[in-house]
Amino acid sequence: MRFRLPGVRPPKPLLPQEIEHRLTGRQRQLLDELEELVVAEGLVDVTMAQIAARVNCSLRTLYEISPSKDELVLTVTDRRLHRIGREAIESIDPELPPLASLRSYLANANRAVQSEKGEMARSFSSLPGARRIFDAHENYLTEIVQRLLDLAVEGGDISSMDTAAVAHVLAGLGQQFSHPDVLPMISKSAKQTADDLTEIILRGLEHG
Repeated sequence: MRFRLPGVRPPKPLLPQEIEHRLTGRQRQLLDELEELVVAEGLVDVTMAQIAARVNCSLRTLYEISPSKDELVLTVTDRRLHRIGREAIESIDPELPPLASLRSYLANANRAVQSEKGEMARSFSSLPGARRIFDAHENYLTEIVQRLLDLAVEGGDISSMDTAAVAHVLAGLGQQFSHPDVLPMISKSAKQTADDLTEIILRGLEHG
């Protein structure tokens, strides 16, 4: 059973589904390979020609996907965030209590910051238009978290509170700890740190 919250919609993808469906199998494979490179290295200081050489394709093939390197990195990153968002929603069991659903959702959503070195965050934040895309995904995450917190309040699992404020904190943990200036200061990965603090906050809500 797919979990749904009426009125909550994911951000519009930079690469519309109808266009992605028209891509060849090889082009979609390249997008998957480019995702791995963006996560690991960021691709800030490389050219389209160097990217093409890394994934063993022609420049023409890359330009058929995106008109520039910046647009390509944005498209690949946005596509990854949409995929992780869908998988996070699909991980929710509608039969579970709201807080259990929230734990599952955030654990999967935090995979967006799984890069150990923060290269993706560094490169993504430097691109024109990146903040708009990043904010759209975080706003969607925040809205899902708030709806689940509201359900937990309605069900008596947690006390009445400012669920919007708590949702903002929970949804922003991954971004906060994946920041290039913050990541070197923490002892664990950004994802593990976000997961640990999520659990501390949710346990506090339960006990409150």
